Amino acid sequence: MSKVKLFNVLFDNYDYDDLLGYIDRTIQSGKPSYILTCNVDHLMKLQSDAHFREVYNDAGAIVADGMPVVWASRLLKRRLKQRVAGADIVNELGNRLAKRGYRIFLLGAAEGIADRARCNLEVKIPGINVVGTYSPSYGFDRNEEECERINAMLRIAKPDIVLVGAGAPKQEKWIYRHYREYGAPISIGVGAALDFMAGEIKRAPVWFQRTSLEWLWRLFQEPKRLWRRYLVDDVKFLGLLIREMRVRKEESR
Repeated sequence: MSKVKLFNVLFDNYDYDDLLGYIDRTIQSGKPSYILTCNVDHLMKLQSDAHFREVYNDAGAIVADGMPVVWASRLLKRRLKQRVAGADIVNELGNRLAKRGYRIFLLGAAEGIADRARCNLEVKIPGINVVGTYSPSYGFDRNEEECERINAMLRIAKPDIVLVGAGAPKQEKWIYRHYREYGAPISIGVGAALDFMAGEIKRAPVWFQRTSLEWLWRLFQEPKRLWRRYLVDDVKFLGLLIREMRVRKEESR
């Protein structure tokens, strides 16, 4: 499978079918791995966060989550196949994951939300095999006792896939630190996906998603939490894109 290098990130050029193939192969191997869903927010954090870059260097697969990233790839003539969003992985692959009997664990979000997400998934996707849920305490990633409790819980549940919804880069850094300890073949940071599954947050209409305006929908829903991310940090992506275009121009000379 081809790789595409953009913004110093080596993307796997996957659509959802390709991602399922990777999941199948990794679960069959039994070796622990994790998937990163790279969006504009990730790209901006990578510019100044050395530890986050370490997380990226060790990933089993990196997919493009966000239409701005996909559009940038087209502009730079290094075309990525498709947006593969962490929030959509279960929606896109759920029936096929259910048919394979893969064991799924939902970790994250506020108290009770992971349980509600499980209930809704079991109604929406008959046969989906959610083997456990846990909504950890606030600041769990800095609490060694809580982290060991979660690791023990996962070792007992033996999931094939762990979906971690704790926000970036916390969820990715937590996975990087612990994925070998709990040993699941696939771990994915899925951001607000558990909130979407539980009905706690309403997902943007499809046309918002396809036109790169999902951020605006999210901003209207959670302005106090997200205004700085979308209106300050992510706006800097334009400068990153211009710099990448200059680099490509120099390489083509």
